[in-house]
Amino acid sequence: MTLKETINADILIAMKAKDQIGLRALRAIKSAILLAETAEGNTGELNPEQEMKLLVKQAKQRKDSIEQFSSNGRSDLAQSEAEELEVIEKYLPKAMSEEELTSTLKELILNSGANGPSDFGKVMGIASKALAGKADGKVISQLLKALLE
Repeated sequence: MTLKETINADILIAMKAKDQIGLRALRAIKSAILLAETAEGNTGELNPEQEMKLLVKQAKQRKDSIEQFSSNGRSDLAQSEAEELEVIEKYLPKAMSEEELTSTLKELILNSGANGPSDFGKVMGIASKALAGKADGKVISQLLKALLE
């Protein structure tokens, strides 16, 4: 079942349950899917990798909004974004612990043949694809820099 089909089914469930928070978040995801499918250069259906990128992007947007609203004293809007983020995170894979992430990054460094900080870009590209949705890009970057030094 594709993400789009899952979201459509969950929208119906949220409508029946009168879950306004879930409905708002699910409709935002559906809108993003439709925009991605009709974007220039896209063939229509999204592949699983594109779906994951889309969900990660939606979650990141919510996190950034929460940060902005909180720093500007708009706790009501930050709460709304946090509720949507909670719904979006249900569709993302479970986040990796720091130990699991470090172990995976060490393995990727070994497999790529990276020697030092100059190979950061090479390994980061591989790590971003391999860990999409499982870890935050900033955390991956920080750990990778530390491991390559």
